[in-house]
Amino acid sequence: MTEQVQVKLAFPLWKGVFTLFVGLLIWFMPPPTGLDIFAWHMFAVFAATILAIILKVMPMGAVTMVALVVSAMTGLTPISGGGNGKVAALSGFANGTIWLIGIAMFISRAVIKTGLGRRIALWFISKCGHSMLGVAYGLALSDMVLGPGIPSASARGGGIMYPITQSIATAYQSEPGPTARKAGAFLMICVSQIDAIICAMFLTAMAGNPLIAELAASQGIQVNWGIWFLGAIVPGLLTLLIIPLCLYYIYPPELKKTPEIPGIAREELRKMGPMSLAEKILAFDFVLLIVLWTAGDIFFQIPATLSAFIGLAILLLSNIMSWKNIIEEKTAWDTMFWFAVLVMMANALNKYGMIAWISKGIVGYIGHFDWLLVFLVLILVYFYTRYFFASAMAHISAMYLAFLAVSVSVGVPPLLAALTLGYTSNLSMGLTQYSGGPGPALFGSGYNSTGQWWGVSFLVSIVSIAIWLLAGGAWMKIVGIW
Repeated sequence: MTEQVQVKLAFPLWKGVFTLFVGLLIWFMPPPTGLDIFAWHMFAVFAATILAIILKVMPMGAVTMVALVVSAMTGLTPISGGGNGKVAALSGFANGTIWLIGIAMFISRAVIKTGLGRRIALWFISKCGHSMLGVAYGLALSDMVLGPGIPSASARGGGIMYPITQSIATAYQSEPGPTARKAGAFLMICVSQIDAIICAMFLTAMAGNPLIAELAASQGIQVNWGIWFLGAIVPGLLTLLIIPLCLYYIYPPELKKTPEIPGIAREELRKMGPMSLAEKILAFDFVLLIVLWTAGDIFFQIPATLSAFIGLAILLLSNIMSWKNIIEEKTAWDTMFWFAVLVMMANALNKYGMIAWISKGIVGYIGHFDWLLVFLVLILVYFYTRYFFASAMAHISAMYLAFLAVSVSVGVPPLLAALTLGYTSNLSMGLTQYSGGPGPALFGSGYNSTGQWWGVSFLVSIVSIAIWLLAGGAWMKIVGIW
């Protein structure tokens, strides 16, 4: 039986024309002094790709596929191989980090499928939920437990935390409108901020973090799961402790005591029944993965990607995830595709000299200042430019590598620069309702206006940056990161 297909443009015409115009404009401009035509053309393709992602011309996977075709057809990145000093168009698909994030997304689906994620969140709420501040800390603890194995802020915050948060607000008749400030308005912004912090704490808590590790590696800076976690553990825990309390005072809920919430959570747990065998196996798998990611590479020479494959194999052998479940996990395969292309393009820009040229040009203007001052300015600019990006991946792809190269060039210790910019990439997700993660779902609940969300989030961002730069910087000095 055939299906009638309607032929039409797959994108809004003006967005496509504008993106093409920008790409061609850069392509046909003469390259700046010190940069060859090859690097300049690669930059034209990259700039058009990032613009298309920002404008949402098409889904990110489709945009990156078109970019791959263009770069291959023009000889910038040959399909067959990276001869003559060129980067192969398909080189990203052989990258182990890309498979790490894809497999982690497969495993995260099992956490949601079995109900383990919801069980964990309800258990923490049952223990901490006697007050509204306690509810916030219960959500923070459950997100922290789930973070290492769910590389999607949207899945954790939107798929697990949001429904529970919504039910808590509804239980106390806090609805969008006149009763929003009773509970819902506070909790929605709180979950958004907590999710951003958790993303910063674990390399596998957000899909963009492995991309950050790959971009850092292109500059000769090695970042693995253990190093990322070591640098983030102290500022992360401090932020999880302080930010809900900060929100509680600058944007307080009208309802302070919630004595019924633990009982409601316990009743929901009772309805779920005892832990199933699948949940127990998954919990064991979760712990095993964290152990392997933390110490496997150091003590057992097991790379993080192989550890992820081991975890997935356990789920397949126990039938918690079937092969059909794996091949139907569209989000993971989509992420792996565009991730691979973005990594390839970033590697090409770096290899062809574009990043070095940008770094050299910027350092010429600011290199005479003390590196601490320069790095502070770079961090603040990198953080607050997030207002212009509706995608974490677009922000990271467009800016991380250049800011890292400039930081290292002015004397910032390389690992400190790589990690701090990486953590900042995640923390900035809490700035707006469109910055990424669960923001659209949480804001879409209707409890907060745009002005409330932006104003409160901006104040919180100042506190968050101060903690990560001051306490985080001191901690990383103590443990020898710089």
